[in-house]
Amino acid sequence: MVSVRDLRKRYGPVEAVRGISFEIQRGEIFGLLGPNGAGKTTTIECILGLREPDAGTIEIAGLDARHDPAAVRERVGAALQTTALHDRITPREALRLFSSFYRRPVDPERLLERFSLTGKADEAVDGLSGGQKQRLALALAFVNAPELVFLDEPTAGLDARSRRELHDEIRRMRDDGHTVLLTTHLLEEAEQLCDRIAIVDRGRIVAIGAPQELVAGSARRHRIVLRTDRPVPADLLQAVAGVAAPTGETDTPSPPAAAAAGRSNELTLQTESAGPTLLALLSALDAHGIALEELHVQRATLEDVFIDLTDATAAERAS
Repeated sequence: MVSVRDLRKRYGPVEAVRGISFEIQRGEIFGLLGPNGAGKTTTIECILGLREPDAGTIEIAGLDARHDPAAVRERVGAALQTTALHDRITPREALRLFSSFYRRPVDPERLLERFSLTGKADEAVDGLSGGQKQRLALALAFVNAPELVFLDEPTAGLDARSRRELHDEIRRMRDDGHTVLLTTHLLEEAEQLCDRIAIVDRGRIVAIGAPQELVAGSARRHRIVLRTDRPVPADLLQAVAGVAAPTGETDTPSPPAAAAAGRSNELTLQTESAGPTLLALLSALDAHGIALEELHVQRATLEDVFIDLTDATAAERAS
């Protein structure tokens, strides 16, 4: 659906986008994830034709977006970070106005119903809540029944309930056959919504893949947190295969770098293979008559992956 190759954009001495390339398959939610200032919005604006890139090729549904922007605009919709409307315009008036820009628009009444705006259809925009304004922005993005929808930080500033409702609507877009390009700096949002993610840092893509693939490829170890009825002998842990650098309270002093977890007889272990380590650990505890009171296994998260990758990029630039 989308193919971007070697996209570049410079603002004076600052190279905001530095050779970004990616593809988006039809019918998927594709996320651009990165910190503020990473180049996500500039990338979206270049793809939409709002900014002229310095270099690179952009294809949308087989069309050359740089050379045939009018044809592309008929097939895409966008809800950017801010939607500027006159304060006194109503949702119904705004939808009718935007519909007039396209050859085959969607009936505004259908959009009011789909985005739960019928009850607010004739109220001024400045009287809508933040969530209602965001739903109106989505409705405006759908006036031309787009194949591809761009959503730039769509949940920024929303409360938890409005954010959840908007997440449901974004999933519905995909289920209805639309392709979605989503930018966000919220890691949990990207993990919940996106089929694939490109992590952008300082104008470059540093990793791309499904969230679970990025996590599985992380060098981070699993963490096992356990609490027992009495201290665990240090030699017991040393005999458990796969355990690395336990921290917490044992019956011998902890290593200098270790920090107690704050509760008596609680330990945090690291391992590259949680399954075999757990089996060996539980067997060893049972053999020593130590009762297990609490157990948690924590895998690497997308946040861990994100921090590792962006830290690595920072270190590379510093060197």
